[in-house]
Parts: sequence; structure tokens; C-alpha cells
Amino acid sequence: MSDTFNERVRLIKFRRKRERSSFWQELRVIPRWLLRMVVTLYVLALVIGTSVNVGLMKNGGESFPPNMQGQPLLASLALAGVITAGALALSIWLFMLGYVYSDAKRRGMSPGLWTVLVLILSPAYGFIGLIIYLLVREPLPYTCPQCSASVSARFNFCPNCKCNLHPACPNCQREVADSDKFCPYCAVELTHNAATGQPAITGV
Repeated sequence: MSDTFNERVRLIKFRRKRERSSFWQELRVIPRWLLRMVVTLYVLALVIGTSVNVGLMKNGGESFPPNMQGQPLLASLALAGVITAGALALSIWLFMLGYVYSDAKRRGMSPGLWTVLVLILSPAYGFIGLIIYLLVREPLPYTCPQCSASVSARFNFCPNCKCNLHPACPNCQREVADSDKFCPYCAVELTHNAATGQPAITGV
């Protein structure tokens, strides 16, 4: 079981190498509505918190922080700092959930299941749920090099043109990349057929 899981993780990492997305491109996966909602809630919290705090100071009530009575400007700045810190922590948590849901959906995984898993693990274990997801997530679908159809990274052959999407070493039968000149597992020298993309042992 352990060997099967390790082999699965190895294949996922191998097939994800074709992905060339940067950190900022990954951030764009977060839903726009979630970004707008977080900004709106932050502004509302600042406006309401500051208004209530100033109103309490004018009416002689106990405002935040207690040691800044009679200093509305400093008290408002202090309150704004606390609200900003709380909003930042909440935003990171919401963005993490939004990213996992959207990313799992575009990879053909179960978005609801993975979001719930990260949600359950985050209060007690922080980002461990996100780390697990990033380690085992499926590679993104990509374009078939022969017919340009969109294919899942799970497929070994294109369902449209039967192109071998994951060529294997003819000697050890383990998956190799299109650009490999030597098999990374048995060191056999490879050549790739220009028409089919199939690897062959040099000189055979």
C-alpha cells in the first residue's frame, strides 16, 4: 500500500513538472467575489468600529483602548490596527479555502471534499490541510501535442487521437519526459520518434 501511494505521488510530481504557473498566477485562482467580499467587510468593520469608538468617547463611555480616553485620533488608529490584524488573519484563512475550492475544481478533483478537509484541519493544525492538498493534487489538464485536444493529466493516451501522452522507457517501462536523452531510472540512451513521440533505445 505504501509503495503504491509513493508511486502515485511520484507520478503526480512528475506530471506536474509541465506546469509553469507563478505564485501571482496561482493567486488569480482565488474567486473575485471573495476578494470583493473581504475588502467590503474590512471597510465596514473600520467604519463601524471607529464610529462606535468615537461615539463612546464623546458620551463618556469606556472606549478602546481604555488608556486613550480623550484622544480620539490615537484611539481610532489603535482600533484600526487591531481590526486590520484580525482582518488579515481571517482573509488569509478565507483565501486559502477559496483557492483550494477553485484549484481542485479546475483539476477535476472534488472541490467540496478538499475544502471541507482543509477547513476541518485548519483550526487545530494550521496550514497542514493546505500542505497535504498541494502535495497530492492532480496535475492540470493540458493540450495533446498531436491533436491539440484538452486532456486530463490522468490519461495515458489521448481519447481523441490515441497519442501516447506519457511515453515510457522501452528498457525499464518507467515514465520518461519528452526531453529526456537518457532514462533517469536505468540510464539507457533514448531517442524520440518525431512522428509518434515514442521513445526508443538508441541504436535499436
